[in-house]
Amino acid sequence: MLLAAGLLLAATPATRAQSAPQKTTTVPAGNLERTLSEFGTWVGAQVDRAGAATRREMPKLTAEFDRRSRRLDRAADSLSAEGQREYTAQKVRYQQWATRQDSLDARQQPSTPAQAQARLLKENVNIGRARATELPDLYLRLIETMRAEKKGWSQTDWSTASEVLGRLNDRYEQVRTQLPLEERLRIRTLQGEFRTLEKARGVKDSMRD
Repeated sequence: MLLAAGLLLAATPATRAQSAPQKTTTVPAGNLERTLSEFGTWVGAQVDRAGAATRREMPKLTAEFDRRSRRLDRAADSLSAEGQREYTAQKVRYQQWATRQDSLDARQQPSTPAQAQARLLKENVNIGRARATELPDLYLRLIETMRAEKKGWSQTDWSTASEVLGRLNDRYEQVRTQLPLEERLRIRTLQGEFRTLEKARGVKDSMRD
């Protein structure tokens, strides 16, 4: 009887170990559903935005999409069947939107310097032959385009606008004596506005980086 009791006592720890529940790493359902909801909200914000995404924005948006989707990919098996369908639908929705952005960007990108200049000045013009009296209006058109579109401009857009400004400045130096003082001051003001906004944009980029 003593031997049997000893065997029973010796077996007790092992028996307890075998009967103890196994620990598994799982994602709380509430957290996972919240992550999926936030992912859907983020995708919706991109798809429903008023304007097209710029070339400059897309790499950052793609990286953010990858970051968010990786979190869900790792726990996809823990999603309900409905959650998995929702997740797949949101991924497809974003990818279709991103494809449209690439297509829009390709169509909007001017194929020649002349086309880029015409878009900025709102007309086709040979700046090298522009009359002195035409220059104030050409400067103004460039600045008005910049004011309206600068938030969506990429580095290429800014470089193109700067090149157009340079051509206007070259022509201005050739004919400025033909302009009254009032018009020369107006042009100087517009030149200054362009450079100020260009510099401010550079500061924002450095802070963002």
